[in-house]
Amino acid sequence: MHILLQLGGPTWNVELGRRDSTTASRADANNDLPAPFMDLPALKTNFQKAGLDETDLVALSGGHAIGNRKLTCPSSGGDTRLAPFDPTAVKFDTLYFKNLVKRRGLLHSDQALFNGVSTDALVKKYSTHAGAFAADFVKSMIKMGRNKPLEGNSGQIRVNCRRIN
Repeated sequence: MHILLQLGGPTWNVELGRRDSTTASRADANNDLPAPFMDLPALKTNFQKAGLDETDLVALSGGHAIGNRKLTCPSSGGDTRLAPFDPTAVKFDTLYFKNLVKRRGLLHSDQALFNGVSTDALVKKYSTHAGAFAADFVKSMIKMGRNKPLEGNSGQIRVNCRRIN
């Protein structure tokens, strides 16, 4: 069973056949992923580079509802000591957005979504309409999954997603 479904979240059909890279680069990933200190213009630019819009930005940020952060993790040796982004980290809900409206966002990049800016209305909507949030989250996950797919002989379809074939 999909972990998101177990936590009360939506489901969607993942398109098959997406190729993964045969190499990994922490530097490349860090260049592509939004940083926790980004403001809204930087977040929007980051998402636009990936073919995603403002709605995708807000909806996908809602994934922090079940995200974890390293609290007292050692710099090496494992990631077993984690702390939740929100108090209901074992439930895919709208508390993440409710916290933003109350100005209780954990990361600067989270609170940047609700700070007298263009995304305020969407954050408010998601904070009170779980169905709207879930529907947009699914659309954005599918859209993100279609972004810049590797084709032909580039990459591989992995037997185990955690390692190259």
